[in-house]
Amino acid sequence: MKAQTNQSIIAGHLQRKLRNNMTDAEARLWQRLRGRQIAGCKFRRQHPFLDYVLDFVCLEKRLIVEVDGGQHLDSERDQVRDKHLQEAGFAILRFWNNQVLQEMDAVVEVIWNALQKEAPVSTPSPSQPPP
Repeated sequence: MKAQTNQSIIAGHLQRKLRNNMTDAEARLWQRLRGRQIAGCKFRRQHPFLDYVLDFVCLEKRLIVEVDGGQHLDSERDQVRDKHLQEAGFAILRFWNNQVLQEMDAVVEVIWNALQKEAPVSTPSPSQPPP
């Protein structure tokens, strides 16, 4: 995957810090994504791309999975970020922390379905806010 990653991310080892301090929801989802468990696809966690660190990404299928807390509700910054990533050819799935923690099978099913599609199709931000 050719991209110009922001050097401050790489030099500051931001992705390593994020990997070592994942949220509970991110850690639980990683247990389901790692080791090609979903549709035989490889996911990376806390992967640097452009000016961003992606929660989870399958580079082969160009699918990004983000796990968000309440601070992301109606985030204009996330909208700009998503636009840049979509322009780079990625589809983006966003889930709330509570969705991952309480509805893991449904989350995995959405990811599996997205991996089956040939071309990336982005989904809107989660419709229900966190409790």
